[in-house]
Amino acid sequence: MPRDIPPLAEVRRITEKKRDAWWTVMLVDPVATPLVRWIAKYTRATPNQLTWGAFLVGLGSAACFAQGDWRWLLLGAVLYHVSFIFDCMDGKLARLTGTGSVFGAWLDFVFDRIRVLVCSIALMGGQYARTDDVLYLWLALAVASLDSLRYIDSLEIFKIRHGMRKQIKARMRAARKAENQAELAFMEDLLRENPEADLETDRDTVAPLEPVTPLEPVAPLEPVAPLEPVVALEATATLESTTAPGSTPAPAARRRPAVVDLHQEFRRRFPWWVRCRNFLQRHRIRAHLISGIEFQMGVFIIGPAVDAVVATTVVSGALLLVFELAIIYKLLLSTRDFTRTINSFETAEERVPAATSVSS
Repeated sequence: MPRDIPPLAEVRRITEKKRDAWWTVMLVDPVATPLVRWIAKYTRATPNQLTWGAFLVGLGSAACFAQGDWRWLLLGAVLYHVSFIFDCMDGKLARLTGTGSVFGAWLDFVFDRIRVLVCSIALMGGQYARTDDVLYLWLALAVASLDSLRYIDSLEIFKIRHGMRKQIKARMRAARKAENQAELAFMEDLLRENPEADLETDRDTVAPLEPVTPLEPVAPLEPVAPLEPVVALEATATLESTTAPGSTPAPAARRRPAVVDLHQEFRRRFPWWVRCRNFLQRHRIRAHLISGIEFQMGVFIIGPAVDAVVATTVVSGALLLVFELAIIYKLLLSTRDFTRTINSFETAEERVPAATSVSS
């Protein structure tokens, strides 16, 4: 008995990420999303079963790579792409049917890392057996190391960013206890929720990172005019109204949240990147063009398919390192914005006691 599943357009809205790797957006989603809808409607498959399927197909890809011959390499490249499609489908199915789990997320991550390790050993080992060139052994080590570096680095950067946001939110909560201050929002969240927003330059993109004076009843940082037509960027802050005795309550005035932009310095230094980012976001493509996904596709699909394993591995690895260094540099600038934001709270806290003593 077919289950009641929404139309394909609604399934795309539910399952596809607002921002994703360009390889996924262009070469995976057009196939994976209709398949997920069909599976959800006509089968009882679970996300974990798709994860196992992706893993087993990935092992089949590794077996083909180990043969060394170009025809086997081509078949291995096709199987690796099929494995990656299944790997994307498990998350989509979980979002569509609400059957995701913490264990499923762990299983998906672990199987992904094992697949990359096994395929790198099989691919480079097969080429070493065919050519006796020790370079392939070093490339196997480099591929496994770069894949691990990418995901370890992303985890640590996430932890640091989460810690910075947590500290800022704690300061704002403390300030709101003293004053009826507006809510707090982060610019990156506003942009993430509105990838279609066209933010032309840094000056037109972000409110200046002035001290956020949380302890004084001043107007919060306002998002700039270009962001106003976007519904999701409208403030969700508290409503304020004044009512005269015996009169009808006036319509509540909506206040915008104070916006903290932890990427302001990066935008100021590279305004051209904002325009590039906006163009990519309008097409659901994230600005991190060479991530772990594109690196894997270069090594395990493009290289074997064109019989240029060494060249594509070296180029893919170099591009991955370039983008990782860019992310680290962006994190460095973000920590400076974080320090200025924290200092603005401390400055405001110093002004309040002084103002109190003068008034008394």
